[in-house]
Amino acid sequence: MKNHPWASATFIIFVLLGLTARWAIGSVYSQGEALQLVEALASSGLYLGSASATASATILALMLTITGMIRRLDAEFDRDVWWRIDKVAQAATISLMASLSLLLALVFPIGEFEKLPTEWYAWLYNGLFGVTVLVIALLATTVTLLYATIREVIAKVSPDVDELSGEESGKE
Repeated sequence: MKNHPWASATFIIFVLLGLTARWAIGSVYSQGEALQLVEALASSGLYLGSASATASATILALMLTITGMIRRLDAEFDRDVWWRIDKVAQAATISLMASLSLLLALVFPIGEFEKLPTEWYAWLYNGLFGVTVLVIALLATTVTLLYATIREVIAKVSPDVDELSGEESGKE
């Protein structure tokens, strides 16, 4: 990601926001508190995981489409465009796998395990919260990489790309 500082910054910002949220929630002291937090996280995590998985799978399909489109265009695309497409596909794949892992972790009937040690629920909550933050950060990073890639493709295809960003010179 050294060539994509915005994508790296996006990932770091979302991880820091997640850590701040976890800090704001505070420590989990009892099994009852942890169980309530896990149940609350599970209900929203299922929606997040499925939405992220859908978005990531769609982005991967669109990356296949853009590779076919680029091959058919007359414009010359350098290695950086292909590298960006590869990075978007990598980020979307990692995001998809993290989303699927989150969904898998959330389908366990957590409240049914009465004989588990009290500390286990706090570890479970922290783990699920961490994976949730990771899914959000990865999806945000994927979107940032996708935007940069789209801008580069548009710049290669359209000679008037400056008009899109409002940098049109001398025209009104």
